[in-house]
Amino acid sequence: MRNQLEPTNEELAALSAFERFAFRVTHRMNLGGWKRFWTWCQSFFGAGWIHISSYNLMRVYGLEHVEAVDHSRPVMLVANHRSFFDMYVVSTTLFRKTSWRKQLFFPVRGRFYYQSVLGMFVNLIMGWWSMYPPFFVTGKNPMPEKRAFDKYSMRRLAQLCKEGAGNVIGFHPEGTRNKNDDPYSFLRPQPGLGKLIKEANPQVVPVFIAGLGNNLPKQVLGNWFGGPKIRVHFGKQLDLSQFVAKKDHVRTYKEIGEFVMSKIGELAENDRALYGNSKVTTEDTEKNNDK
Repeated sequence: MRNQLEPTNEELAALSAFERFAFRVTHRMNLGGWKRFWTWCQSFFGAGWIHISSYNLMRVYGLEHVEAVDHSRPVMLVANHRSFFDMYVVSTTLFRKTSWRKQLFFPVRGRFYYQSVLGMFVNLIMGWWSMYPPFFVTGKNPMPEKRAFDKYSMRRLAQLCKEGAGNVIGFHPEGTRNKNDDPYSFLRPQPGLGKLIKEANPQVVPVFIAGLGNNLPKQVLGNWFGGPKIRVHFGKQLDLSQFVAKKDHVRTYKEIGEFVMSKIGELAENDRALYGNSKVTTEDTEKNNDK
């Protein structure tokens, strides 16, 4: 990517002094040689410890669909969201089981990773700076005064989805974690996904993930002492031409989001057929299947 989009002074002015500092550092770490270096760290150290912590439990389906996309163009992976570790597991799968050049970007809520030293540290040691670009106008605390900066983040994210061989953008259409006990339930998709796809027209591959929890020690110990299988299902690249041809409208964005979630739902049904009933939790299902 030759011309990296930079925020204007007015857009940066919407951020606090620390947020501007955090953004500038993270932005720099996602460019050029720095990005290549952190991608190597991510592929070696990050993917390494996740593999060691999960190899007995990991089950991957449909990887051939990711292999079949055009790797000279960006790929957007759209996945359900139930655990803090969803995209870590997906990225580990790609790094360890595919050989094509890739660099990962995970758009993220900025109010933690870009508002404290701890947030920056977590971005470094967990994401190797890949939790980027940040969005602030989200969730229950929308911070509307930062809307100007979010317009830049959307332009930057669209650029990453349009240009760059090997760009892999991990996206959760639901916008936040689904805390429902039913592993096959979904939250309503957010229109931001549809807007992004409509504008950037990336290659889109649906992903369904199940079996992960948010208790890290329990998750790691489960690899050796018996835990639920971690399942990652990749689907076929989506044909979104019918939506891209439509006018820019919120209704179109919603249609795109609903279509994408329906394809994730199809992968969920495949998992249900293999692993259990939607009326029980994933952990209960695995206990029943192991008997």
